[in-house]
Amino acid sequence: MDLKDQIVKLPFVGPTYVKRLEKLGIVTVEDLIFHFPFRYDDFSLISPIFRVQVGETVTITGIVEKITNTFTKTGKRMQMAIISDKTGSLEAIWFNQMYLLSSFKKNELYNFSGKVEWFGHKKVLMSPEYERIVQSCQPTTIHTGRLVPIYNETYGVSSKWLRSRIKTALDLVGEKLEEFLPAELTKKENLLPEKTAIEQIHFPQNKSLAQKAKYRLAFDELFLIQLASLLRKKEWETKTLGKQFFIDFEKSMKFVENLPFTLTSAQKRCIKEILLDLQKNVPMNRLLQGDVGSGKTVVAALAAYTAFLNNSDTLFMAPTEILANQHYNTLKSLLEPFGVPVELITGSNKSSKSLVTNHQSPSKVIVGTHALLYQNFNPEKVGLVIVDEQHRFGVEQRALLSQKGKAPHFLTMTATPIPRTIALTMYNDLDLSLLDEMPPGRTSVRTWVVPKEKRQKAYEWIRSKIKNTPEQAFIICPFIEESETMSTVKAATKEYEVLQKEVFPDLRLGLLHGRMKAKEKEQVLKSFREGDLDILVATPVVEVGIDISNATIMLIEAADHFGLAQLHQLRGRVGRGKLQSYCLLFADDTSATSLKRLKNLETIANGMQLSEIDLKLRGPGEIYGTAQHGFADLRVASFTDLELIQKTRSAASQVLNSHPSLLTANSALKKRLDKYKISTITN
Repeated sequence: MDLKDQIVKLPFVGPTYVKRLEKLGIVTVEDLIFHFPFRYDDFSLISPIFRVQVGETVTITGIVEKITNTFTKTGKRMQMAIISDKTGSLEAIWFNQMYLLSSFKKNELYNFSGKVEWFGHKKVLMSPEYERIVQSCQPTTIHTGRLVPIYNETYGVSSKWLRSRIKTALDLVGEKLEEFLPAELTKKENLLPEKTAIEQIHFPQNKSLAQKAKYRLAFDELFLIQLASLLRKKEWETKTLGKQFFIDFEKSMKFVENLPFTLTSAQKRCIKEILLDLQKNVPMNRLLQGDVGSGKTVVAALAAYTAFLNNSDTLFMAPTEILANQHYNTLKSLLEPFGVPVELITGSNKSSKSLVTNHQSPSKVIVGTHALLYQNFNPEKVGLVIVDEQHRFGVEQRALLSQKGKAPHFLTMTATPIPRTIALTMYNDLDLSLLDEMPPGRTSVRTWVVPKEKRQKAYEWIRSKIKNTPEQAFIICPFIEESETMSTVKAATKEYEVLQKEVFPDLRLGLLHGRMKAKEKEQVLKSFREGDLDILVATPVVEVGIDISNATIMLIEAADHFGLAQLHQLRGRVGRGKLQSYCLLFADDTSATSLKRLKNLETIANGMQLSEIDLKLRGPGEIYGTAQHGFADLRVASFTDLELIQKTRSAASQVLNSHPSLLTANSALKKRLDKYKISTITN
């Protein structure tokens, strides 16, 4: 058997289990071995029966003298066993597990691990794990009498089943796990050999070895991400630049001076960094990060103007048609006074002109969505590619853009507050420009976590603010339609009907969600923008790009289902004009922990600070959704571990510079890196 073999080749894994395991991302034997536990049950306290005390979690070894089925007062089936050793006897109790009546063989030794509790007036072992002791050889237990691993499970696949299959897999192919880190690195960092680490994370001899195993595997994860990132950067630097730009600083200054507002110091700094990149003879690969409303589009517009002055086209990519339209209108107003043509091409914009151009045709800015990826255009004419909300595009999509001939300059932008540790890890291949200053005159959005008993008063307050005034409101729901599994969470379609009929029959409401056709979305937004609607009920599709100056109220339902960073972006849809704006948060989970987290929004207006708080509380998967945003789904490591992130970053750089031979074809490191890039980097 080999690590790459399909999981069905493992003993006792049939077609039914193959389908179940796919839900856990387990397809091969190697995937199973790398399915690590997230915690342990500590059953390492071995005790004779006469010494056990109520409240202890213990393991006892004995025989089952008797097991019977009975019923509780409420009619619940209960299995009661009498377990004995040389020092005494103890009852064990399970519920609704009838198969146990035929599970124990007479006079055979078993381990029982669980918590000792009072049941009536007697001590019992409550719902213990059990395991037969094989006396003919050195006893090796995996379910009892030790630190017992607990795994992420799915229907029909328990941790107990996973333990037994992982043990079998390690016995069959464990010797084929090939060390991929150089010996000097493992020695310097005092790392366990990988094979030992994998064995110990599944079946640790003690807590110390479990921690050492976790550290080694966390090191591996972050090291591989860092190395992949550095390799992408190195590869990018070898690309041939399509055209080196000349920077006309006089015309750039004129563009800035003619803006209807004054740039912030942060915008000026970022513009300088970008212009310095654009005049180099290697393609720019820069990330422009800035909070909602910090002025990223203006910075991008100046970069596009520079491309125009160098007779080069700019492709401006947005994740949605709504945002593409928004950018198109903004860029037209900024660039057309300087003679820069701006075009819009989206999936629904069938009447758009072809992008095919020649060297003699005037350069322009083409704004669009993913549809731009499939246009036929002259790659040598494209000098700059700008991608907004860049982590919403896959790495492959960004690579496809850069493969259209010689490499253009790349500027990627995001309003999503990305914690420093994630930026250091996931975007190591990008140069970072940070807009950490808001334009003057932006009023902060007053935010309140509203108790459910004040919902009616909140509705009345909203009506008083927007009826017979130009002010407007957003009401955000997490889902489009009601969910059977989360029936208490408000859905946009149902909430729209309820609000229109029962709450705001005297106001004009609109509905917006991701399943609507592009033309329908645009019509609803047009009506809202022009003041024909008072309230827009929507899903988080409005999270980025919608700029309605009269929108002053943002009400978010089930706010506890969102990360703080996403809530911050949603409330950034209001407060775009001069009027004081407000954000009202309603929570389904009203526990003290949940409300304390949400109340951070009442006092903190900085998106980066909020994202750091949420990262510590919830992790990146909960904040951003790893598949949507392309963040690696870490199995062992943590994005909050700055020390390890910096250590692995340094180690990856050292290996790349000092040990290039380790990355040759078929090397252990190259094989592991290739697998890792497939499984995480290309999300």
